[in-house]
Amino acid sequence: MSTDQPPPSEPPGQGGNPPPGQGPNQPPPGNPYAGGPYGAPPPGGGEGPYGGGGPYGGGGQDGPPGGGGPYGQNPYEGGPAGQDPLAGMPPLAPGGKRVLARIIDIIIVLIPSFLLDWAAVGLHGSDVTAGRSAVGGVFTAGLGFLYEFFMTRSTGQTIGKRMMGLRAATLADGSVPDSQSSAVRAAILWLPAFCCSCLWFVIIGITVLFDRPYKQGLQDKAAKTVVVEAT
Repeated sequence: MSTDQPPPSEPPGQGGNPPPGQGPNQPPPGNPYAGGPYGAPPPGGGEGPYGGGGPYGGGGQDGPPGGGGPYGQNPYEGGPAGQDPLAGMPPLAPGGKRVLARIIDIIIVLIPSFLLDWAAVGLHGSDVTAGRSAVGGVFTAGLGFLYEFFMTRSTGQTIGKRMMGLRAATLADGSVPDSQSSAVRAAILWLPAFCCSCLWFVIIGITVLFDRPYKQGLQDKAAKTVVVEAT
């Protein structure tokens, strides 16, 4: 019979065999980067390869400034990409002043239109009434278009706007509307006056008073313009 005693058992993890579930090349439980091939944990702390919160999170020291994403902030909240086009421009014109300016312009156009109509057809009985109405509509639409186009293209101000201290401006940068924008505004404002001037200008006025956020009439929306206070 052998008198040799078995060697005392060794604590797990020392000596021969590693503890169950841990291979010879595996790091100990806990931080997976401690003692591994990469040395100490990356800057910013946390348990993942990017510190706290992932590659674009705001918790890491080496993350992008401002946090919240790879661009620092939402590009559509402020900054050039989301800037209000009215920034740096004068205040939008009050609706009441715009209505008064338009009434002045209508009167300015209707007076010569009536005189031309009267000179072209004359007052020669009831049969002329319908003819005068049609001819007058042509004069009103034509003179109104030319008046609005040249005044807007020149300074952004018709006589009515100048009297009310207003001007038309390009929505993008506040400049005087170019030829195309001025022509679009003038056409939408005055060409329908050929047959239904009263109703049409009421519709224009309603859109100006209730439109948000830029108080644009139909002519402004089509031409990408606004009406602001003149400075």
